[in-house]
Amino acid sequence: MSIFGAMDISATGMTAEQLRNDIITQNIANVKTTRDENGHVYRRKNVIFNEKDVTGFSQILLHSWGTVGNGVKVSRIYQDTVTPTKLVYDPSHPDANEEGYVEYPNVNIVQEMTDMIDASRAYEANVTAFNATKSMLLDALNMGSGS
Repeated sequence: MSIFGAMDISATGMTAEQLRNDIITQNIANVKTTRDENGHVYRRKNVIFNEKDVTGFSQILLHSWGTVGNGVKVSRIYQDTVTPTKLVYDPSHPDANEEGYVEYPNVNIVQEMTDMIDASRAYEANVTAFNATKSMLLDALNMGSGS
């Protein structure tokens, strides 16, 4: 694997984890949003990662160099429509239905905080790998200069 390939893989991981953290933050910010611009309750969003695509020639070239991976990309951001929303009895709320229940988003703060810690740790791991690769590159350049 080339030095720059390793740095690229770490950089794609940092970019993907930053977007994941942004989506988690958006979920937390909307935990009490009972109505969006279309009048619907907010739905929790999730991020799906896939391996970054590489063209045919690049794939063969990278494989011949011994490159193990291509990095990661966000392939999709989707709304969680499987997890049910929460109904809370509050007849004084402006968004209460006829029975007095308000529909709140399917956002669970504990789950979001756990996901945020996971995304932050993954981001930090990519930063550590990037810095280690950069350090090895600098050491190799210093060896070549005779210092």
